[in-house]
Amino acid sequence: MGTDPGASGVQVNAQPVTVTLTAGKQYQTISHFGGSDAWACQFVGTWPDAKRNALADLLFSRDTLAGGQPKGIGLSLWRFNIGAGTAEQGAASDIRDEWRRAESFLNADGTTYNWDKQAGQVWFLEAARKRGVPEFLVFPNSPPVQFTINKKGYAHAGKPNLTAENFGLYADFLASVIAGIQKKTGVTIQYISPVNEPQWDWSDAGQEGTPFYNNEIAGIVRALSASLVKAKLPAKINIAEAGQIDYLYSPFNKQGRGNQIHAFFDKTSPDYIGSLPNLAQAISGHSYFTTSPYNQASQKRRELAAAVAKVPGLQYWMSEYCILGDNDGEIQGNGKDLGIDAALYVAKVIHNDLVNANASAWHWWTSISAYNYKDGLVYIDKNKTDGNFEASKMLWTLGNYSRFVRPGATRIDVSDQPGLLISAYKNVNNQLVAVIVNEQKEKAAIDLKAQDFQFSNVKIFRTSAQEDLKPVAADNEENTIIAEGRSITTIVADIIH
Repeated sequence: MGTDPGASGVQVNAQPVTVTLTAGKQYQTISHFGGSDAWACQFVGTWPDAKRNALADLLFSRDTLAGGQPKGIGLSLWRFNIGAGTAEQGAASDIRDEWRRAESFLNADGTTYNWDKQAGQVWFLEAARKRGVPEFLVFPNSPPVQFTINKKGYAHAGKPNLTAENFGLYADFLASVIAGIQKKTGVTIQYISPVNEPQWDWSDAGQEGTPFYNNEIAGIVRALSASLVKAKLPAKINIAEAGQIDYLYSPFNKQGRGNQIHAFFDKTSPDYIGSLPNLAQAISGHSYFTTSPYNQASQKRRELAAAVAKVPGLQYWMSEYCILGDNDGEIQGNGKDLGIDAALYVAKVIHNDLVNANASAWHWWTSISAYNYKDGLVYIDKNKTDGNFEASKMLWTLGNYSRFVRPGATRIDVSDQPGLLISAYKNVNNQLVAVIVNEQKEKAAIDLKAQDFQFSNVKIFRTSAQEDLKPVAADNEENTIIAEGRSITTIVADIIH
């Protein structure tokens, strides 16, 4: 049976190839697919009702339009950015772009709170809850400016911007914010992530942020654990949002800030915090700067998975990604791309993180972007009170996973097929989901073979240059799926035992 070379020189079979699914061979359990409200939601959440609701539908809705078209991508976790107060400082914050400043619930006196702050973000939090998003995570990029060493939301000379004496104040603040949000909105916060990318210097005043060493993170988490217990809050602490996955399983290039799996979850480490009652048994990292070339990226993720597997019960969460940098010349972060090129790159990253790193969670960074950059699922005019918006193919590509692979799903085994990236999952409702990424120009015909189960009622959804998670008719030939060239195809079916 003749073959044709694909776009990247990989041979793709012109005739159907068999892909075998084995439900009895299982890997990680999926916790959630998420996105962050930083930074645009502080403004977009105050836009006219019709527009902000349309944006919330794109991100959160699991409803279906006439003809079977999904209304949105059904995120299963929403990340709420707890601001440090740089918005109140204005130009004195030194953060030049006001869209990257953030309000704080904490008043200037450092002791009282204003729960009417961050109103736009609170609106999106409630909109997510109303549309069925089951879990919520709150995260700061910096402690409140009232507590920092330089009274700014960014660090000086790459040094941590919080003294150990203020760890308790910071922890009490985070617990108070969780309690305040829950009281105001009725939304229960499941997770709190107290530090963000602690390996970076955060000294350029580009946004809120501060570095921390592992021993400082451990101190903050111990204090936060006590504050949550005291406040009788159910939120679990998620750590440590590593700026690059290398820091999770190796020393890499930052003394005292790498090897975080060992530091926090090995009982022989002085920074061990794994036994705290409210610490989530997961370690989080960001996929930035490690996604190209693909083979090298895969190897890094296998090394990460091996390190995580050494800690019984530990999960890995990929908790932040958008396209940054030049990615070994494959794709640039600069320049907005609403089309399929950026979407396919993102699909490959998602697949690599789920299949090779065994990620239990996958979260996007800026869900709504006002920038000329590949950082948004949805793009808006940089207008604080009103504007236009447009969805990207990256939104719908994430939807190929988030809409259908639901919390509690288990990834199952799939036989490899050169030229295609295929993963499969079994939802808790006995639903099969398989996602096929075909980066090649040529279409591929795939015969899905279930090794130890049967399935029926097949539905197919496709994202391509012409389609946005569009339902497409199944091939007449039973269990034969056509993965069009340069597309992401999701198959949903009922499992029959």
